Amino acid sequence: MNHKTLSEGILDVIGGAGNVSSFTNCMTRLRLELIDPAKADIAAIKDLDGVIGVVPSGEQLQIVVGPGHAARLRDAFEAASGLRAGAEVDADGQVAVRDVAKETRDSIKSHHKTSIHALFRHVGNIFIPIIPGFIACGLVMAIANIWKMIDPNVVLNPWFAAFAALGGIIGGALNLITGHNTAKEFGGSPTLGLLAGGVPYLAALGGIAASETDPAKPLSIPLFGDLSPALGGIIGVMVTAWLFTVIEKLVRKHVPAALDLFLVPFVTLLVGAAACVLVIMPLSALLMKGINWLLIDFALEQGGVIGGYLLSSLFLPLVMLGVHQGLTPIHAQLIADNGFTQLLPVLAMAGAGQVGMAIAVLVKTKNRRLKNIVKSALPIGFLGIGEPLIYGVSLPLLYPFITACLGAGFGGAVVALGIQLTPGGFGASGMGVSGLLLTGLISGGHWLWYVGGLVTAYLMGFLLTFLFGFKEKMVERLS
Repeated sequence: MNHKTLSEGILDVIGGAGNVSSFTNCMTRLRLELIDPAKADIAAIKDLDGVIGVVPSGEQLQIVVGPGHAARLRDAFEAASGLRAGAEVDADGQVAVRDVAKETRDSIKSHHKTSIHALFRHVGNIFIPIIPGFIACGLVMAIANIWKMIDPNVVLNPWFAAFAALGGIIGGALNLITGHNTAKEFGGSPTLGLLAGGVPYLAALGGIAASETDPAKPLSIPLFGDLSPALGGIIGVMVTAWLFTVIEKLVRKHVPAALDLFLVPFVTLLVGAAACVLVIMPLSALLMKGINWLLIDFALEQGGVIGGYLLSSLFLPLVMLGVHQGLTPIHAQLIADNGFTQLLPVLAMAGAGQVGMAIAVLVKTKNRRLKNIVKSALPIGFLGIGEPLIYGVSLPLLYPFITACLGAGFGGAVVALGIQLTPGGFGASGMGVSGLLLTGLISGGHWLWYVGGLVTAYLMGFLLTFLFGFKEKMVERLS
């Protein structure tokens, strides 16, 4: 793909740089905020070489170019237009491929206008920039684990220790990065956000309420019981960093400009830290305990194969509702606490069910246009990029979407069974990838369970769709 040529072509058919108020990108799309959307020639954009699909959404125009190309296209568009790309990456996960039916797009968009969805979009904006770090450190940890399995004595090698420590950087810095990104997202000072991320994890906090007989006793909050501030995890850090931005803006309104540099950060840190330690973190700890009990203890450990089936089969409907980003802090916290997230391999089966569905549609349909859509989207579907298959094939056809979700559940059941039977369990040591690519991030060398789940989801998604989910007359819904 020639990104420079594509950028110039896009500018020619959207009304020029003067019609663009801002632009950014996510993992698969260039997102343009247009002043006058009517000036954009959607059909002409679709005809440009390298464009997979176009999604008009009010004043925003999403141009789908696929993973690996979106960021390069953003840079080329910046150079061609003379505009500056937005610093924040928005990712609500909605992608459509080629001529997705208008009613499908309208139905999806109608579910993404509430304050809850706005909250989850903020969460996505906070964590999407961290994903490359999770991938890099996760792969390093995967290599270290394989190395240790081959040679257990390698743990005595200082070079191995340094290599393994490299993979742990994201876990150690996660709270600081999250605080930084949260403050940036809500218009506060990123450095104060970074401090907000560090407040709950100060070593001295463990001794504030220590008794003479037990100096190691953690901080005890009388109102909330014996809860350490750090137990609030990532959610607590985000709330704390958000509060820092609120305090910062409020104090700035009442402080003379000459004293701004001194008083604003000073008051923000003191008031925000007190609120964090005494209120935010204890309450966040209760919330985190409840979420962990529901998703891990109840759904996976007690629910077993049934819990795995339900989690996998219901995940894509959550994506349709736009609330899946709410799971990102949970994955991050599980990785920080355990070194892996048990949820991600189970939820990844949702994309595998879509792959099986797509193969069944490819085999059964006689429609050349639908075959071309499936062929273009299927390779990246195997790699975990499922949006083109979802929005270009299964969701507009409807019944294949249902059979794909049901087929995915069988893969989730296999992975959940493996987690149950494995002492200590296993999971993904990073996030941001799915499909076959996630195999390299499965912890403890238990990747066979994950691959078994993928194969099962492929097979069941195929069989259910082939037998019950697709009929040729459904192709009319794509017109």
